[in-house]
Amino acid sequence: MISVCFYFQVHQPYRLRHYSFFDIGQDNYFDDQKNREVLLKVANKCYLPMNRLLLKMAKEHKGEFRFTFSLTGTVVEQYRQWCPEVLDLFRALADTGSVEFLSETYYHSLAGIYSEKEFREQVKMHAKLMRDEFGVTPTSFRNTELIFNNHIGWVAADMGFRSIVTEGTERILGWRSPNFLYVPRYSPQIRTMLKNYRLSDDIAFRFSDRGWTEWPLTVEKFAPWVHNVAGNGNVVNLFMDYETFGEHQWEDTGIFRFMEHLPRAIWTHPDFQFRTVTEAARKHEPVGEVETDHPISWADMERDLSAWTGNSMQREALSTIYELEEPIKRIGDPRLLENWRKLLTSDHFYYMSTKFWQDGDVHKYFSPYGTPHEAYVYFMNCVADLRQRVQNAVAWQ
Repeated sequence: MISVCFYFQVHQPYRLRHYSFFDIGQDNYFDDQKNREVLLKVANKCYLPMNRLLLKMAKEHKGEFRFTFSLTGTVVEQYRQWCPEVLDLFRALADTGSVEFLSETYYHSLAGIYSEKEFREQVKMHAKLMRDEFGVTPTSFRNTELIFNNHIGWVAADMGFRSIVTEGTERILGWRSPNFLYVPRYSPQIRTMLKNYRLSDDIAFRFSDRGWTEWPLTVEKFAPWVHNVAGNGNVVNLFMDYETFGEHQWEDTGIFRFMEHLPRAIWTHPDFQFRTVTEAARKHEPVGEVETDHPISWADMERDLSAWTGNSMQREALSTIYELEEPIKRIGDPRLLENWRKLLTSDHFYYMSTKFWQDGDVHKYFSPYGTPHEAYVYFMNCVADLRQRVQNAVAWQ
């Protein structure tokens, strides 16, 4: 049986307010009004209707339709504060037994690249959050933005995870297919599930594109593309942002109807079954190794780190914020530590990207700021204030 794995990423950052040089001295870095506004908008357009639909489908199909989520700590915290109904529906989904919740970094950070110590701490924080909120203990792992290299694979294996999900890019596959399981070269005990980015992006990015030669996308058209994997694969990994449904692809595109009717279209072929990430990793045997010292991700055309490290502003911001890790942890002030960790969220550096063309348009769409330079200035002003607070605390001690 071939496993079809839907995996949905759920994340919202703590966006910064327009924190000017003259605000330094105030530690209210985050724009609560904007964050609440965005959270409620996305809840009403995506999370609430899609959760209700998936709950209906899970019950209707009596456990045969199975899927996987990953929720960051920052999105859970904000919905706990501003729209707890969203979390209630995720708990209801967990109770169906048809849903898996993956582990990840609590603050959706790039710590896997910049600080192994912080990376491990955030993953442990996130695992506790999943137990406390949903009563589950994650057994599979996804790193921020599916970022992966040999070392991240080794650390995930060392922390006891059974599988890790990442991008099925040709950079690590070469001529091979993402529709099989692999293992990281130096960590054969953990299995690697690779995103089929062509089929995933047909839903996530091209669904409503009237310039696409395959528009409109229907279940009658999409299901045979999935069925084509028969004989040349064991898994079809459809990984995407949860906001695909209702936020990126609006309700009037038919995206909810598409999702509702897709399972039955897939089941017209007797060899296909929906499984969660861990279930598929257990079901199938790896066919080879994947290996890369240079990180890959699911972002932008390059599928590397350039979405967050592609220019000097981003690199300086990252270097500056991670330099504060040791003194902040030594001080032991919970508020300082929490603010520092919220500033590690990858979105802050994503907003500083100066890419052009289609990738640049995507960065602009998500950014709450007028320009990448604006994002950089507000961030660095917050860091300047945080650094001053660290220096004051060290002097007082």
